[in-house]
Amino acid sequence: MTEIANDHKLLASMSRTADGKGAVRVEDVYDTDIDDLWSACTDPSRLARWIGEVKGDLRIGGRVRVRFTSSYEGPGRVEVCEQPTRLSVTLDPGTDDQAVIDVRLTVDGQRTRLVIEERGLPFDDLDGYGAGWQAHIEDLGAYLAGREPGDWRTRWSALCPAYEEQLNAMK
Repeated sequence: MTEIANDHKLLASMSRTADGKGAVRVEDVYDTDIDDLWSACTDPSRLARWIGEVKGDLRIGGRVRVRFTSSYEGPGRVEVCEQPTRLSVTLDPGTDDQAVIDVRLTVDGQRTRLVIEERGLPFDDLDGYGAGWQAHIEDLGAYLAGREPGDWRTRWSALCPAYEEQLNAMK
């Protein structure tokens, strides 16, 4: 793994999908149980503490509106909700910018593993998405540990060069 600022490793991997678009997969393990992590990933008041605002009909087929700290804002649709192990949301459904965020949680001893994969992304922009998802899950870790998340934009900027290098190696 590539070393980056603050002695952290890259937590996201990037890939080209069969349709020529891209995917980012990020994972980490948290010192909490699966129900607590599920709540942090699905409860709007808790989501606001680490990734952004989510409003709307939070059930399968429900329409939501999201505004992430990464500046993305747009509509979404809940596709899968299997508490406490899987959530899948389509962003910008029915448009050329449609992307799918798939969230999976598994028990890992006394901890919980979180895997987030976003598919349908512009391949040439994967470095920004990789850096963004890493900054988001680092903020989740800070929140779960009782600390305030850092400045998302500053962390994203620090991570981008390492992800850009990884993306250039894929081209």
